[in-house]
Amino acid sequence: MATAKKNAIPSEKVELYNRLIATNPAIERKGATHPYTSLNGHMFTLLNPPGRLAIRLSEAEREKFMKKYKTTLFEAYGAIMQEFVAVPDSLLPKTKELARYLDLSYEYVQTLKPKPMKKKA
Repeated sequence: MATAKKNAIPSEKVELYNRLIATNPAIERKGATHPYTSLNGHMFTLLNPPGRLAIRLSEAEREKFMKKYKTTLFEAYGAIMQEFVAVPDSLLPKTKELARYLDLSYEYVQTLKPKPMKKKA
């Protein structure tokens, strides 16, 4: 008998992520079980199954963020996501502080060339 796949992300992390995304009404949260945001085919935030948040930032902002919060580039499934920073767990509950980086991420992704859309068969 098949069972429904349960979301492995801790619910409190999903709530904090939702609260963060709600700070910018222009941003739409996507993904039922793996929350993320994207614009023009470019993902710019994601919450992975263990509940780690990644935010895509420009090179200058990425360097400042990693230095300020003593963090690294985000790693998922053994691969380093070059433009994404790993948000420390201690920063996730600080919605107001983190919202600044969400806005910077959204501004940055708007500067990227839209990815071509795949035609549906």
